[in-house]
Amino acid sequence: MTQAVGPARNVILTVDDDPGVSRAVARDLRRRYGESYRIVRAESGQTALEALRELKLRGDQVAVILADYRMPEMNGIEFLEQALDVYPGARRVLLTAYADTGAAIDAINVIDLDHYLLKPWDPPEEKLYPVLDDLLQTWRAADRTCVGTTKVVGHRWSARSSGVREFLARNQVPYRWFSSDEPEGRRLLAAAGADGERLPLVVTPDGTPLLAPEDPELAEKVGLATTPAQEFYDLVVIGGGPAGLGSAVYGASEGLRTLLVERSATGGQAGQSSRIENYLGFPDGVSGGQLTGRARRQATRFGAEILTAREVSGLEVNGAARTVRFSDGSAVAAHSVILATGVSYRQLTAPGCDDLTSRGVFYGSALTEAAGCQGHDVYIVGGANSAGQAAMYLSRGAKSVTLLVRGDSLTASMSHYLIQQLGEASNIFVRPGTVVEAAHGTDHLEQLTLRDLASGREELVDAQWLFVFIGAEPHTDWLEGTVLRDERGFIVAGPDMTPDGSPPAGWELDRPPYHLETNVPGVFVAGDARSESAKRVASAVGEGAMAVMLVHRYLEQS
Repeated sequence: MTQAVGPARNVILTVDDDPGVSRAVARDLRRRYGESYRIVRAESGQTALEALRELKLRGDQVAVILADYRMPEMNGIEFLEQALDVYPGARRVLLTAYADTGAAIDAINVIDLDHYLLKPWDPPEEKLYPVLDDLLQTWRAADRTCVGTTKVVGHRWSARSSGVREFLARNQVPYRWFSSDEPEGRRLLAAAGADGERLPLVVTPDGTPLLAPEDPELAEKVGLATTPAQEFYDLVVIGGGPAGLGSAVYGASEGLRTLLVERSATGGQAGQSSRIENYLGFPDGVSGGQLTGRARRQATRFGAEILTAREVSGLEVNGAARTVRFSDGSAVAAHSVILATGVSYRQLTAPGCDDLTSRGVFYGSALTEAAGCQGHDVYIVGGANSAGQAAMYLSRGAKSVTLLVRGDSLTASMSHYLIQQLGEASNIFVRPGTVVEAAHGTDHLEQLTLRDLASGREELVDAQWLFVFIGAEPHTDWLEGTVLRDERGFIVAGPDMTPDGSPPAGWELDRPPYHLETNVPGVFVAGDARSESAKRVASAVGEGAMAVMLVHRYLEQS
């Protein structure tokens, strides 16, 4: 790979496994664009991905990526699909022979390919430069070159600093982290007139300083949509996990005016997963962030509107309209609603855990904290797939990872493939029948008291990192008195409301509720918030798609 040095510049990257072709492409690119763009050359898909990640960390912008189709180990389409996760705004070009034009045409739909070029492209003045000129003009029109990077200045053990980093990362907002006790962090604090007592300091791309901002303010200042563009929609989807994103994709792609409302970040619990290996179509696994990031882009590409950091507080029936109320008093209405609110991890009730949350005690994978675990002993509470996936991810850098499992074994709650992987990892240990009795520390977690359930014996261990995955609770309290729920708060729908064949109380239609329809006509549920749901990513996506099909049926008969 050609190494790039000097100040940041916009980049054109080319990858071809044939050294002669690779040099020829780079030569022609430098001749035309070398003064304005840094030309980076790679000779395999893997080295090109490594180059893209390095450029991303440095804050460089990649304008165009040219990839040869016929490369061993990873062909051009496979490479461009992964490159899309690193630089979704880059223009994508496939270099191909005439015999492979069918694959190139298919790639237009698979990876949203911008163009394919037949080799050889001589003379470049006729066959190469006009294409790239148009693509670069389109890329520049998006004004990405003028977008700076959000800066976050905080303390390692500040709970709100951790929350802000997690919020930005999960919403795919690029940012740079500066410790408040390092020179650059102190310089930024001084420039903002802050004394460091209140953290974090967030400096937006336009230079606006924000002290310890709450999520709604932060979302608005970094360019995330927080206000609906319309007052009325065909479909409002509440919740941005796999079920909600699936609903948004299928709703928008089928012509429904679709609004998705998410209180934190799209992806839900799945978006926090370090690795999902049993999702159809990804034989090598995919991170939750990659999967849900692609789904979000797909939904917006079809025209779905996505609101972030908006808390929903109520649902009302006003004739044919279903009104969704927000916690700030505003509202939006629609013909139909899909409830895809998902679930959240239950909190540990052991003494000390509340005070140390986000200061060593984390709920979910908190991937932004993974770098800090390097060389440390890490503890994970939980015995389901999410805990196992986090253990595998954190074990790459941690000195040791210990799974604390209340049950006698993992077999009742974890997939077989994950149990096998855990068993093969030399630095992962499983302690069945063990619970956290207390957490200790001053400004951050320092020790844990563990209790063996069989013997009652307690043990004090040194620990700076505790990640918790202990079951889930639905986000449905705001539906009290409107939508029927079971004793645990999960939403009841379809046949589950009518076990004896009679309609639910208050049902006035002359048909029974559809499969995913709640006791409120036109209001459907999908995903983990549904009573007796499968609690799997694939089933959540499927229910989101099915709910949209039922929305169409409801609208046709209304």
